Amino acid sequence: MREAKLILDDGSQFEGRSFGYETDAVGEVVFNTAMTGYPESLTDPSYAGQMLVMTYPLVGNYGVPETGGDTLPKFMESERIHVKALIVADYSEQYSHWNAKESLASWLKREKIPAITGIDTRRLTQVLRESGVMKGRIEIVDGSQESAAGSKESFDYASVNWVEKVSCKEVITYQPIGEKHHRVVLVDCGVKANIIRCLIKRGIEVVRVPWDYNFNELEFDGLFLANGPGDPEQCSKTVEHIRTFLNNEHVRPCMGICLGNQLLARAAGAKTYKLKYGHRSHNQPVQRVGTTQCFITSQNHGYAVDSATLPSDWEPLFVNMNDGSNEGIRHKSKPWMSAQFHPEACSGPVDTEFLFDEFVKMLG
Repeated sequence: MREAKLILDDGSQFEGRSFGYETDAVGEVVFNTAMTGYPESLTDPSYAGQMLVMTYPLVGNYGVPETGGDTLPKFMESERIHVKALIVADYSEQYSHWNAKESLASWLKREKIPAITGIDTRRLTQVLRESGVMKGRIEIVDGSQESAAGSKESFDYASVNWVEKVSCKEVITYQPIGEKHHRVVLVDCGVKANIIRCLIKRGIEVVRVPWDYNFNELEFDGLFLANGPGDPEQCSKTVEHIRTFLNNEHVRPCMGICLGNQLLARAAGAKTYKLKYGHRSHNQPVQRVGTTQCFITSQNHGYAVDSATLPSDWEPLFVNMNDGSNEGIRHKSKPWMSAQFHPEACSGPVDTEFLFDEFVKMLG
């Protein structure tokens, strides 16, 4: 393994060894505290433009499952890795799992994603918690397989429309498993495959459209707003289409997840803001507002809805028990709701998958 460095914008340096594709890279450095689920996280489009730090020290020990599939990836959350780089404390070269097809290192190299092991991820996470997420760059000390120019150029994560980069380019239709009950338009802002799986297994035909597609011209029973990367302010076209949907005399159900929560809130007239270091884990506790119900949730987001700016006909649906930030909204009289966390939870706890059933009930 060649020596490699992670250099943060504040000048902090972390030395380790390369075990992925040997190329320099630049991105926004974020951390995830989950103990498992690295194949799902690496293929989550919400990580586009970001370097992922795994705080759990041992990574790679159960290898990587099959990466392909028919209409949807069988075990992954998208067709490719979306992170700019992976940063871990201890990469396990030896792996063992009944479902493993290859090592994590071989997969990263095949998809040309750099990775570093031997990093003190506890100290790195403390830096990010104190200072907030920041830009970082990876440098392969003995030279890389590709030009290092990319790591030297300016990089402003918030200025890039990452949703445009990860969204599908054309309309894709998924047939339901079993009898068809409803037809739902899913706005692909970077959708995870398990969201689609959760819908089609409930008898829903899913019409997946690009992030800026005018879905209001289609015939459908309900609207689903998917997760995705980056700043919701970059998705003004999507918000405009959602606002048209909300103002339509023909009221139809709507559900959003993660970025979908933020876009629904902005369409309603609320504001969003960037969190200091985001929520990326499998153990975020959220409370259903007005009840004593608390759920452990899987999350991956760096922006949040400002609940204080919600219009009078909207209200918070869930709240984060750690920092009090918004975790979902709903309309007081119409069938519109959203969750900031991931009820499809792949990977993570499935405590809140019932929200898909609530959405199906709203469809009638």
